[in-house]
Amino acid sequence: MHPADSWHETVLGRGRIHRRDAEICLELPSAPADSYHDAQISDYAARAEMQNRPPLRLSLRARFQGRPQGTAGFGFWNHAFVPGQRGFRIPQALWFFYAGPANDLALAQGVPGCGWKAATFDARQWRFYGFLPFAPIGLLLMRSRALYRAFWPLGQRALGVSERLLDTALLDDYHRYSIDWRADSAIFAVDGDEVLRAPVSAGDPLGFIAWIDNQFAIVTPQGKFGHGLLAIQHPQSLHLRDLEIWPPA
Repeated sequence: MHPADSWHETVLGRGRIHRRDAEICLELPSAPADSYHDAQISDYAARAEMQNRPPLRLSLRARFQGRPQGTAGFGFWNHAFVPGQRGFRIPQALWFFYAGPANDLALAQGVPGCGWKAATFDARQWRFYGFLPFAPIGLLLMRSRALYRAFWPLGQRALGVSERLLDTALLDDYHRYSIDWRADSAIFAVDGDEVLRAPVSAGDPLGFIAWIDNQFAIVTPQGKFGHGLLAIQHPQSLHLRDLEIWPPA
């Protein structure tokens, strides 16, 4: 379990972090799209410091003030990349993830590419590397609706993608979110109700992160790719309480 004052704080651009009583507020004020703006806390300062392995439980209460325009969320990941910095890893993540309307990360069949989600991603497996040489032609084939419906589940499985779209009304008030990370699965719950049970594989340790930023990304099975920065048109913030990470009993 992490003491309340042990989180590593990162602010980029106009990002801000405030502590009010027992609340941590990650905030972005209005700002132009001239640079990357980010406010985040984590339990690591460098990848080498990541120590989280299953079995592990994450529990916290969270709410948003103002809809995020870029991305935001909290959970575990392997620090795959950071805008403006060098270095890339094959991504792995288990988290509650918000993608604003400019995003299109449509990697789970039947789930929109934006919105508030419980999600996993893990391309560090033999299926992904096996499909990689055929990716260019596969992206073209996925433009056929019939082929996409028939074959994209194979690609989704190769990427280790599992997602459940959540009601955006949850964002406006405090709710309890938890992730029970086990050796072969991750169980996501909101207010004690299970919303997603996803298979996961063992791998390198992951780091905890909670953030809000102004970036967007487009990645679709049909070969649409893009990324960039958004103007922050109104103040927006992520508020956290009762944040705990501990091994289950």
